[in-house]
Amino acid sequence: MMIRPIEVRDAEHFLELCKKIDESGFMLFEPGERQTTVEQQSKSIERMLSEPNKMIFVAETENKLVGFLAVIGGDVKRNRHSANVVLGVLEDYQGQGIATKLFNKAFEWAKEVGILRLGLTVMKGNDKAFNLYRKMGFVLEGERVQSLRVNGEFVNEYYLYKLL
Repeated sequence: MMIRPIEVRDAEHFLELCKKIDESGFMLFEPGERQTTVEQQSKSIERMLSEPNKMIFVAETENKLVGFLAVIGGDVKRNRHSANVVLGVLEDYQGQGIATKLFNKAFEWAKEVGILRLGLTVMKGNDKAFNLYRKMGFVLEGERVQSLRVNGEFVNEYYLYKLL
C-alpha cells in the first residue's frame, strides 16, 4: 500500500475510483451523476497541483487506486490557512487502515504548507465515517439541517473540524 500525491497521469484511474465511490451513496454526487471526462479530470488535477494549499493524496495497491483524500485550501488571504477535506475509500478496502494513512499524510503535508484548520462534512447516518473522523481528532462543529436531498429524502450533514 502506497500513499502518494496524485499525478496528472492518474486522471483516468482517479475518475474511475471516484465513480465507484459515488456508488456508496454517501458522497455528494449521486451514483451515475458524475459526468466528468478524463480530459476535464486531467485539467482539474493540474489546477490542484498548481495551488500551494491544495492536494489530492491517493492510496495505491498493486497499481490500482483504492482511495483518496483531497485537501482544498481557501483562495483568499482570510481563509488560506483553512482547508476542506474529502475522503473516499473503495468499500472492499475499508477497515484496513487506508483512511488513517491518508489522513496522517494529509496532516503532515497541511502543516508543511501552513494549513492550520481542516474541515469536513459527513451525512448524518454515515456512522462508520463519523466515527473514523472522530478517531482522527475531528470535533463536531454543528449540524446543517436538510442540506442534502438523497433519494427524495432530506438528509442533515454534520460539520467537523480539526485544528493542526
